[in-house]
Amino acid sequence: MIISKQAISRRTVLRGVGATLALPLLDRMLPASTALARAAAAPVTRFCTVYVPNSIVMDRWTPTTEGTGFEFTPTLKALEPFRDHLLVLSGLDNTGARSRSGASGAHAKPAGAFMTGIEPLPTTGSSSLQLGISMDQIVANTLGQETPLPSLELGLEGADTVNGVGTCDVGFSCAYQNRLAWGGPSTPLPVETNPRVVFDRLFGNIDSTDPDVRRARLHRQGSIIDSVLDKVDRLQGGLGQRDRAKLDEYLQSVREIERRLQNAEAQGRELPLVESPAGIPVSYDEHARLMFDMQALALQTDTTRVITFQIGREQSGATYPQIGVSDSHHPISHHGGDKNKIASLAKINAYHTTLFAYFLEKLATTRDGDARLLDNVITLYGSAISEGNSHDIRNLPILLAGGGSGLVKGGRHVKYPDQTQRLTNLQLTLLNKLGIPTEAFGDSTGEQLQELAGV
Repeated sequence: MIISKQAISRRTVLRGVGATLALPLLDRMLPASTALARAAAAPVTRFCTVYVPNSIVMDRWTPTTEGTGFEFTPTLKALEPFRDHLLVLSGLDNTGARSRSGASGAHAKPAGAFMTGIEPLPTTGSSSLQLGISMDQIVANTLGQETPLPSLELGLEGADTVNGVGTCDVGFSCAYQNRLAWGGPSTPLPVETNPRVVFDRLFGNIDSTDPDVRRARLHRQGSIIDSVLDKVDRLQGGLGQRDRAKLDEYLQSVREIERRLQNAEAQGRELPLVESPAGIPVSYDEHARLMFDMQALALQTDTTRVITFQIGREQSGATYPQIGVSDSHHPISHHGGDKNKIASLAKINAYHTTLFAYFLEKLATTRDGDARLLDNVITLYGSAISEGNSHDIRNLPILLAGGGSGLVKGGRHVKYPDQTQRLTNLQLTLLNKLGIPTEAFGDSTGEQLQELAGV
């Protein structure tokens, strides 16, 4: 690699043995010309989705007042430090999940429609899958053309085969509940749950899926940072003080994630490559933090601009003893008015937002040019079902987090009148804000929500 005083490419990578290390946005990546620098420094907007399953206790989620002065409810309390970057949206309906076929699909339909706006129909096997391209993949087809990875599809639970994994609605493919991202009507995209595999996709060149081969290769390679250290030294010699500090911070983040992965593997806690065990992976908190940390790094290095993350699949049977909930998540969501079950479900809901707050904090403390990652990300957080007993698809728990490069104005709670607004109209609006001209999406009415920009 030749270092000169000219601007270096935004796509510059450092290559070592079995490693490819992308770089964060540095000042040296901007042209010297003021006009060109302004154009090159224009913020790059990223889009993320974070999905939580099995409904929400809505009176613990929904703020009681609208506008800028809303108070944070118990479920949203962990997100209060990010008030200015939060837009809570009440009254959005998952109308794409309405039953037009007559079949039940109490979880398959809401989950399948959440990112597509289309009702899943009963299936007899993978060959009869029929849904539609999901919103995130429409974004990836445009924004992803400029990044090494068009998108990432990640999760904390297994169930990574199309059919026959976990509990699924009778007559429907498990794909409708297991996967949010669809590349086309019959193409559900696999969800990766293993932090090591994600790390290798971002920073390594290890292609084998055999765990023993991967471990041996990693052992020979040692640290990814060590394998490119000579190139790092050469690069730093041509950087200014601010760039050197930024690069050091980034390298420390990569090394820390690698250390945590190696520590987990040394203790025999490596997650399986295909399916996570039923229930909770060992050290659930660490699993979640690792996955969120790597998402932040992927966005920071512009390795991808589109991420879909499933904290859980619909009908998830996970238990959460770490917060005092030992009963299975899905049965708890069918609480039947039982106060103890409602309290347990509310604990799970609040726990999930605490995990999300960790991600937002990571974005808030990561520089992205002259701004922060949080300023340039739009994250859609929510669930496809509002009330678990009746599988209600009205008035979903939905919020947007991040500034979206100025496209979204936070610090507000916006409430739409009951049964007047569709989730797909929000998604249609986001597509257009992300620079993807779209007239219709799923079952949208074509209406764009001007409230996102505070109008």
